[in-house]
Amino acid sequence: MSESPGTAVAPGSAPPAEAIPRPAAPPKPPAAQRVLPLRRPGRWIITAAVLVLVAQVVHGLVTNPFYQWDRFEYWFLRPTILDGLLVTLQVTAYSAVLGLLGGVLLALARLSPNPVLRTVSWVYTWLFRSVPLIVVLLFLYNFSALYQTLSLGVPFGPAFFTFDESRLATDMAVAVVGLSLNEAAYASEVVRGGLLSVDQGQHEAAAALGLPKRYQFARIVFPQALRSIVPNYVNQLIGLVKATSLVFYVSLLDLFGAVQSMGSTYPGDIVPLLLVATAWYLILTSVVSVIQFYVERHYSRGALRTLPPTPLQKVRDGLGELRARAKRETAT
Repeated sequence: MSESPGTAVAPGSAPPAEAIPRPAAPPKPPAAQRVLPLRRPGRWIITAAVLVLVAQVVHGLVTNPFYQWDRFEYWFLRPTILDGLLVTLQVTAYSAVLGLLGGVLLALARLSPNPVLRTVSWVYTWLFRSVPLIVVLLFLYNFSALYQTLSLGVPFGPAFFTFDESRLATDMAVAVVGLSLNEAAYASEVVRGGLLSVDQGQHEAAAALGLPKRYQFARIVFPQALRSIVPNYVNQLIGLVKATSLVFYVSLLDLFGAVQSMGSTYPGDIVPLLLVATAWYLILTSVVSVIQFYVERHYSRGALRTLPPTPLQKVRDGLGELRARAKRETAT
């Protein structure tokens, strides 16, 4: 019996081509669609209102004759103002260094197992954080009325060296000592908080390696604590820059003292002189903030996967994004 053609296949022969299943055609990609961002009208309204408010403030500052910007330009770089600015920088630098050193010693004493050191550190911090800075400065300024001479020798015994306090207590010395004593009380709490923020395992690991206590603190504990100490202490440093304006009351002509002196001599220029002091304080605090950024960035290495970009890197990235966006719009 014969088989119908096309249905029978001889043994060992290949099947016909039409019997082999063909793979399905790949699906066509969907048509490219433009993704539209979510519209936020409220955000644009608030932005416009803020810009209008800022424009009004700037316009009022520029056009109001009461501010006397021509006199501001005259006083901004006068030698008297620059001399006062130099005094402010000197007092700030000395007080910042001495205050930080004193704060580190007080913080270590506060964390010491010795009860006497802990008590003395706590009493010092409590006292100088409670007394206003102006009172401390005025007390030191009149210190010679209480103790005319200072001496070194055997406690409750004879003195080997005697100093005339009136010669030692210059206006600069009184200002630096008063600000340093006050700054050390606040810096001690900043340093103590930074040391306590270091994980206890770091202390245990350093002790397990048999490292000396001094090496443990200087190379392991303190560098890690700086990540917490730096931003908090810079806030204290900015406050110290502004607190130097109080040394005018102990007869030291800093920036604010020079402005006050010129304002009493030229009463009609008091407003532009105050604006000059404001501008210089803004410049000083801005410089400190920039230094703070780079110090924090330095000590964040190892704690962050990627370091925060610097302002120059942000500008460079922003320009790169603008160029890339312009190329995409040109291509489309």
